[in-house]
Amino acid sequence: MKSEIGGAKIGILCWETGHVPKGLMQLETLVGNSTNLESYAYPVRLKPVQGANVHTILEDPDPTVLQTMIEDARALVADGIKAITTSCGFNAIFQRELAAALNVPVFASSLLQIPLVKQVHGTTGEICVITARASALRPEHFVSAGILNQEGLVICGLEDCKAWNQIFTEPETDVDLDEIEREVLGTALRAIEKHPNIRAFVLECTDLPPFSKAIRRQTGLPVFDFITMVNYFHSAI
Repeated sequence: MKSEIGGAKIGILCWETGHVPKGLMQLETLVGNSTNLESYAYPVRLKPVQGANVHTILEDPDPTVLQTMIEDARALVADGIKAITTSCGFNAIFQRELAAALNVPVFASSLLQIPLVKQVHGTTGEICVITARASALRPEHFVSAGILNQEGLVICGLEDCKAWNQIFTEPETDVDLDEIEREVLGTALRAIEKHPNIRAFVLECTDLPPFSKAIRRQTGLPVFDFITMVNYFHSAI
């Protein structure tokens, strides 16, 4: 396994150790997941943030946790890290505050790619955003990521998918990773059936990139996710 310290330029702010549902820990074993070091062709540094979990980031964004994230990010920068990201796309809501508090690039969520994706595909095409929980993805998340309106966006949540939802309703039980892949792919295919003008996918959740290849193969469309974003910024710094 590659070192997460030696030569790392990118620091990843993660959920607090011991507060990650068992299903998400299983997803972390898949290459492509944001906290799997094998997902990167270069070293990165992981930094668990005290108090950061599904409740304080996804369900009810906590400004106290934001301050802890800022302090941890500043410590990473002081130790030589050149850019900061996070391990949950819902941190988009903190994008502006994190960027303003640091003197290095901050890209808190894969949602930041949406303005670029919309421009390269023109005004007539739609972009499908697949998210861990559509009901929790608020206008504030988009605005903070530089998306002033959601015109042309098709938002598809996974909360109605049985295996995926089990991660949150039964956090101490194992999940069926193969079934989750089928659910994610099925969500993408149903979106295209309902919205034939979809031209690309943007995956909000940092646990979904392991399934990007299957979506690309089955739909023939581009898929932008956490890994495409981090690779882009790593090449820039």
